[in-house]
Amino acid sequence: MKFLLKLFVLALLLQSFQCEDNNSNPITLEQLNFKKQEIIDYIAGFECNNSENCNTIALGVKPCGGPVEYLTFPSSVNLNELEAMIESYNQLNLEYNIQTNAVSDCAVVLPPQTVECDNGGCEIVVN
Repeated sequence: MKFLLKLFVLALLLQSFQCEDNNSNPITLEQLNFKKQEIIDYIAGFECNNSENCNTIALGVKPCGGPVEYLTFPSSVNLNELEAMIESYNQLNLEYNIQTNAVSDCAVVLPPQTVECDNGGCEIVVN
């Protein structure tokens, strides 16, 4: 009888130390879209002078791995701040993929080969 009581107490203790359930606050597509728009709006606050001032950065996390897309930005952007925003978005995107058991086409998205400055903003040139 003492063994069963000890086993019961042990089970209760182990249950109290269980890991927190990550699905208690599921991430929504609206949250992802809002964070992405914040990044786009941040970049839009800076202008480029010429195409040499334009750069690209990977955004998003495909369930198979690799970025979802690339954004362009002028070199006048605070790169540390932009990278922190991207990292935060990518972490949220990864958690969303896990929570929703997301799948993707697993196609590799390559960085754009050519970006140019057009009317003060950097844009991808599609060949």
